[in-house]
Amino acid sequence: MAETDMRPTNFIRQIIDKDLAEGVHKTIHTRFPPEPNGYLHIGHAKSICLNFGLAQDYQGQCNLRFDDTNPEKENIDYVNSIKDDVHWLGFQWDGEVCYSSDYFDQLHGYAVELIEKGLAYVDFSSQEQMREMRGTLKEPGTNSPYRDTAVVENLEHFAKMTAGEYKEGQCVLRAKIDMTSPFMCMRDPVIYRVKFAHHHQTGDKWCVYPMYDFTHCISDAIEGITHSLCTLEFQDNRRLYDWVLDNISIPCHPRQYEFSRLNLEYTVLSKRKLIQLVEEQHVDGWDDPRMPTIAGLRRRGYTAGSIREFCKRIGVTKMDNMVEMGMLEACIRDDLNQNAARAMAVLDPVKVVIENYPADRLEMLTAPNHPSDENMGSRELPFTREIYIEREDFREEANKKFKRLVLGKEVRLRNAYFLKAERVEKDAGGEIQTIYCTYDPETLGKDPADGRKAKGVIHWVSASHGVAAEVRLYDRLFSVPNPAAEDVFTASINPESLKIVQGILEPSLVNAQPGKALQFERLGYFCKDKHADNLVFNRTVGLRDTWAKIEGQE
Repeated sequence: MAETDMRPTNFIRQIIDKDLAEGVHKTIHTRFPPEPNGYLHIGHAKSICLNFGLAQDYQGQCNLRFDDTNPEKENIDYVNSIKDDVHWLGFQWDGEVCYSSDYFDQLHGYAVELIEKGLAYVDFSSQEQMREMRGTLKEPGTNSPYRDTAVVENLEHFAKMTAGEYKEGQCVLRAKIDMTSPFMCMRDPVIYRVKFAHHHQTGDKWCVYPMYDFTHCISDAIEGITHSLCTLEFQDNRRLYDWVLDNISIPCHPRQYEFSRLNLEYTVLSKRKLIQLVEEQHVDGWDDPRMPTIAGLRRRGYTAGSIREFCKRIGVTKMDNMVEMGMLEACIRDDLNQNAARAMAVLDPVKVVIENYPADRLEMLTAPNHPSDENMGSRELPFTREIYIEREDFREEANKKFKRLVLGKEVRLRNAYFLKAERVEKDAGGEIQTIYCTYDPETLGKDPADGRKAKGVIHWVSASHGVAAEVRLYDRLFSVPNPAAEDVFTASINPESLKIVQGILEPSLVNAQPGKALQFERLGYFCKDKHADNLVFNRTVGLRDTWAKIEGQE
């Protein structure tokens, strides 16, 4: 799939164009600032493509900066997974990886500056008391009894916090703004708290850690970010972003702009809910192919190009909406239809005996790896007297709409001969065990001379040369379009989200590259699992959107 070449426009690009035209900035500098407390998901991919894509298109810079202010929930494994995901998506950050923890000394100094200006104070109120004083959306908050503590005392208390002389939860440092503000984030927010936790970057140097809203804007300013892009839930927080930068002695003042986050049907993109899925073992880890994580999509066989194309198609707006899962699946189908090599596999096998084919004969047939791309080359397929076909590809009786094998009628075997079903053998329960057929030896690569037409084309695998494999048929993780809206979101997990079958595959698939998608002809797109010790293939997506029909019936 060729990603769309035309550069899309959106309100953020219009802002950048205007800033550059008016000389507000000579170049642009963006950043992608994930918290390393979990794996990245498809929603993060939208932000990655936006921030790194803007930097590429405008010949600017984009930083990768870890928002690592909460050491209890963060670890180095998450850091490494995030770096891998950004690289896999096709982007490279400018300079060294940045961490908010790189600026802890400066952040602490700016906190002291706010105290000295009478704009921050140490509060010893309990969490419950602070919650009560905060007020509601309809009622203003009330001032803390510690709000007017003298500057010199606040400096002493903050020094003791920093030295570890106060317990966790005993006190916090709050910005002194406005307890009557209609914006809750401006009602004297906490900007530092005591936390005795080992940090993956700074070790045990600190026992006070800054809050996100205090850290984020200052980190942007230190790095010279020109356009700080975040999702709409931070729209009100822009007031705090500006207040902090306006009240400290830092020369750079970036501007924050908000865009709508990605909401995707039949999944959840809340990191809290994703952690719950992992911890409660509803899925097999962060990279379970049913997860919306970038690692899960990669393991399932999605390509970086298909995800970048998806992000282009959904665009960047200020309007919250729910994106159809079918749009993401269409992107990977478009990509793999052009770029995936073909192979044959039978997932529900029934044996076929070709009675007029010599029992001791082995014929190597040549098959193209792609029907319309000769550059992909070809492969050899062993053809023998006994083969397997899909059970659903045969019926003893059928109407004219059934285009596969029927008793007394012919089909073409893919890349092989015409095949005619003559009789069947069943077990005691009436299940077909063997289909006895004949073939026309004059039909390899051509139609019969007498003008006969086959009803259809079916795939097959040699019974003696095919290889057994576990095939995992992945589907959507949830059975409802908006699982997050359910009272218990895990109750809507799709029981059919994973079926495991034992298939028979053409022998070339033994050497398949893990993670590289293939089309199993007439079945869908699959890839060899990168973790399994034995031969395991994961279904990426079916050839058609079967959910569209289901949704249309609701």
